[in-house]
Amino acid sequence: MRLAALALGALIWAAPAAAQGQCRLALVLALDVSASVDAEEYDLQRLGLAAALDAPDVRSAILRGQGGAVALSVFEWSGRFQQQMHLDWSLLASHDDIDRAVLALGNISRSYEGFPTSVGQALGYAASLLRRGPDCDRKVVDISGDGVNNYGYGPAEAYRHFPLRDVQVNGLVILGDDPGVEAFYRREVVHGPGAFVELSNGFEGFRAAMTRKLFREINDMMLGAHDLPRPSPHG
Repeated sequence: MRLAALALGALIWAAPAAAQGQCRLALVLALDVSASVDAEEYDLQRLGLAAALDAPDVRSAILRGQGGAVALSVFEWSGRFQQQMHLDWSLLASHDDIDRAVLALGNISRSYEGFPTSVGQALGYAASLLRRGPDCDRKVVDISGDGVNNYGYGPAEAYRHFPLRDVQVNGLVILGDDPGVEAFYRREVVHGPGAFVELSNGFEGFRAAMTRKLFREINDMMLGAHDLPRPSPHG
């Protein structure tokens, strides 16, 4: 009960980041909770995200970067209307700020089960968050998933109809049962200059993949058209 109360307090604490100082990066993290994600995989994703944000290199990148603070927002997505906010816009300007976000993310509960994979709708929801979010120098959407779009409109329609022109959209592809997921993300999901795909070997590799991805996004690292090499099965 104490952890739940602290997590709730962390969410209530999240104030409009635009009112709290200069911001160099508005980062939206979107987590897949579609029907292909079972309970164990959900926990690996939830705890992996919290651990990645808590990683020393990621903390250092957030707090030592030049040009202002980082603003973070996190939601889950699956079907057409199944998007759930878990961390509203929060400015990460100190270790205490990061601690509160880590605690909140480590204590989230799954919002939906058994729904399809609607990547286009997830992108539309992310666009709405950015529209009401802080006015930062860069805007990035980080969308993770283990399958291709199988319901509703796809990424192409989202990019046509939502204000995502100046937004970098990166993908964290969870390799597993769907052999076409990596190609789908590379072909249809990633968007904008410098956009890239990070690979996770199943949900067991989610923590390491998310750590690499956050570090790269926060530092605005440009590694070329071929991105990072595919991770080894043991890393």
